[in-house]
Amino acid sequence: MADRVTVIGWDGSPLTAAARAALGAATLVAGAGHHLLLPEVPPTAERVRLGSLALAARRIAAHRGTAVVLADGDPGFFGVVPTLRAPEFGLEVEVVPAVSSVAAAFARAGMPWDDAQVVVAHPRTLRRAVNVCRAHTKVAVLTAPGAGPAELGLLLDGVHRTFVICEELGTAREQVTVVTSEKAADHTWRNPNVVIVIGGPAAAQEGGGWIAGRDPGTGPRGWTLPPGAYGGALGEGETEPLRAAQLARLGPRVGDLVWDIGCGSGAFATEAARAGAAVIAVDRDRGACARTDAAARHFAVQLQIVHGTAPHVLENLPEPDVVRVGGGGAAVVSAVADRRPQRIVTHAATRDAAEIVGRDLTEHGYEVECALLQSVELDTRAWTEKERSVAFLLTGVLPDRAP
Repeated sequence: MADRVTVIGWDGSPLTAAARAALGAATLVAGAGHHLLLPEVPPTAERVRLGSLALAARRIAAHRGTAVVLADGDPGFFGVVPTLRAPEFGLEVEVVPAVSSVAAAFARAGMPWDDAQVVVAHPRTLRRAVNVCRAHTKVAVLTAPGAGPAELGLLLDGVHRTFVICEELGTAREQVTVVTSEKAADHTWRNPNVVIVIGGPAAAQEGGGWIAGRDPGTGPRGWTLPPGAYGGALGEGETEPLRAAQLARLGPRVGDLVWDIGCGSGAFATEAARAGAAVIAVDRDRGACARTDAAARHFAVQLQIVHGTAPHVLENLPEPDVVRVGGGGAAVVSAVADRRPQRIVTHAATRDAAEIVGRDLTEHGYEVECALLQSVELDTRAWTEKERSVAFLLTGVLPDRAP
């Protein structure tokens, strides 16, 4: 086993005395190609080019001597340190940090980043990273080959964003480029790079923020809000208890893409976006689309609004994680089930309609739950009934999809 493993962060600035001393004593040095060319790397040291971190960690664990791992930026921030410290390798790790590539990218852009989301995009997580870019006004994306600026731009089709693309930070080839998301796919970008994705309305923070990333405390409390928050009476399928039950069953979260079909006033779409999810709101009525846009602007959340009639309008939308069907009946539910989201919720006014929808979801391979949801609003001054609503709430869960 390696006697000692030192992980050195590199941001392009001269190495510190501690880093130079560790490198000078190294009998094995692991890093990217440009790291292994640094003059401080001992000519007699074994050199390991980092590809698979797990394979490199095994070689380091089997090495008898002193090992150094060179990594871009802060190696403890979405870097190599978690892999090297994994219990199966048994390595004792000392870290010499550097400025993270995210901090460097925002510094080059002259922007603060305490209010930014930070995500990692590689082919396995690219879709979720794109959903974060849909949902938030400022996102830093740590990219990888096959999941870079061009792929981000292509998957953000229909959503306008500005990209600040920082290539090869800290090297002589460093370059910062500002393009729209639509233009990002027209170029070939050098690795490594960091993409700052900006766009949409942002809520003002008085006196600065108190927590990194999106402030979860902005806006009114509650998963769901009363009709007055959306300008008055809502549609039949938009009652507050029904929306609360639908949100609880779908559980929208950061990285998800939610479809809200038949968005009506925009109440459900807005509340799903307040939970941090990306949302596409669909309605055939232009007035409903306008009301949904107004609600999103009022609560400073990001929504993509699509005017059109389901199921036909759904064909070109990106793949959803969870879906609320607020209108369209069994035909729309069936078309949604064909796209295989992990969860679908809808409601029906009668038992017959609920049975049709439930049977169709079952035939698509979903596990179906149905509840008769009844709520009675009372006037507490006289304890008399003000309003009563009854609906069959249906939930379909696809067991072979990750939760």
